[in-house]
Amino acid sequence: MLTLTPEEIDAIRLSLRVAFWAMLASLPLGVAVAMLLARGRFWGRSLLNGIVHLPLILPPVVTGYILLLLFGRHGPIGTLLDRAFGIVFAFRWTGAALACAVMGFPLMVRAIRLSIEAVDRRLEQAAGTLGAPPAWVFATVTLPLILPGILTGMILSFAKALGEFGATITFVSNIPGETRTLPSAIYTLTQVPGGDAGALRLTVISIAISMVALLASEMLARKVTRRVQGQ
Repeated sequence: MLTLTPEEIDAIRLSLRVAFWAMLASLPLGVAVAMLLARGRFWGRSLLNGIVHLPLILPPVVTGYILLLLFGRHGPIGTLLDRAFGIVFAFRWTGAALACAVMGFPLMVRAIRLSIEAVDRRLEQAAGTLGAPPAWVFATVTLPLILPGILTGMILSFAKALGEFGATITFVSNIPGETRTLPSAIYTLTQVPGGDAGALRLTVISIAISMVALLASEMLARKVTRRVQGQ
């Protein structure tokens, strides 16, 4: 009951790897889009905000199918990446990371955007009046202030990636050792006779990993906030 099989261990390792790279890959764009939505004043801002949050509204299967159409071997982007760089996403673990990144992206952007909107602009303006260039102001003033929001967004994205199922299984299928993540493994075990024990083990592990991630996020955010406030 308590002993994990090699297949279950592979699913756990793959899920952690997919979630980590999904979080890391979406971070730069997440910060940029959050800054654009929080500070930008341009036509189409509401449209951009809607597109960013679309994965939260659409059924995950629809999101996965759209990714398959775009990034599949015969899709416009997938064909270009394959021919130019030899990069293939469909039915690979990298595709699972892409699907998880897309599904977790809205949560990351929202957390970072809220932290940016909470920044006192007068602090940035004061640094600017002292002659600091915009890039330096962002690195030394804005970034430390929004760091708790960035950490929160990263952990939320990571947790979402761990639990992603619909978009992933539609885009990259359920291949053992390649694309069978924790949710896919749990689903598979529930469909076979005698798989209930394995499904229960993986369910408990999924809950434990998610709780640890969320608690770590809360602790890091508090620690960074105290450091920024000089406490």
